[in-house]
Amino acid sequence: MLEIDLQWAIEPQAMPTQAQCEKWVQAALQHDHAYQTVEMVVRIVDGAESQALNNDYRGMDKPTNVLSFPFEQPPGLLELGEELPYLGDLVICADVVADEAREQNKPLEAHWAHMIVHGTLHLQGYDHIEEVEALEMENLERDIMHALGFDDPYAQDEM
Repeated sequence: MLEIDLQWAIEPQAMPTQAQCEKWVQAALQHDHAYQTVEMVVRIVDGAESQALNNDYRGMDKPTNVLSFPFEQPPGLLELGEELPYLGDLVICADVVADEAREQNKPLEAHWAHMIVHGTLHLQGYDHIEEVEALEMENLERDIMHALGFDDPYAQDEM
């Protein structure tokens, strides 16, 4: 079971819808997460909130497309053999996503899907700091996006 709390910190827009978020997150769930109850937040924000969070948590004083905040299970619960189904939070800047889609000549829906897939993989521990990890994550993203009917999100624009 998948529960997504879609939060709009800006005026709600046409995209992403609750159904789209659920579809894209479900496609990105890997291993045990794909078969368990999963809860998470997808928060859509403006540039100012994205910039403040990016600065506070990553030391980068600019807005960014997606920030992932994985949930850390309290040690006491794990010791008791219990685990909360909460995966974490995604914070996505609508303006940055729209600007990137335009700059990269990609359909907006495809770029939204990619940002949610990308962020959901981060919540599950995937990363792209080391080259080997980056290749693994990018290939997984390509496979997921293809399964969702989208083009390779890392294909270079030939225009």
